[in-house]
Amino acid sequence: NGYWIAGTRVSLDSVVYAFLEGLSPETIVAECFPVLSLEQVYGAIAYYLSHRDEIDAYLKQAEAEFDAFRQTINEPAFSRKMAQARRQRQMSLP
Repeated sequence: NGYWIAGTRVSLDSVVYAFLEGLSPETIVAECFPVLSLEQVYGAIAYYLSHRDEIDAYLKQAEAEFDAFRQTINEPAFSRKMAQARRQRQMSLP
């Protein structure tokens, strides 16, 4: 799920965030995503601008999910489980 630039592994949100930070399409290609063509970046920005409400809602939801995940991994119970899994893995290695 999500939005991707066709034929690439670059997400639309990566291009949109760069655009919203004030980078030009030329800079996005040259400094951020040289695997993209200038046409692809302009297309991604045009898609964002014509579907702004939908994409902004998607970005907001993704940020909320990331924040929830970050809180989960900072919980002591999660850290204990990860440490236990590492110990078990080390004990099972020859």
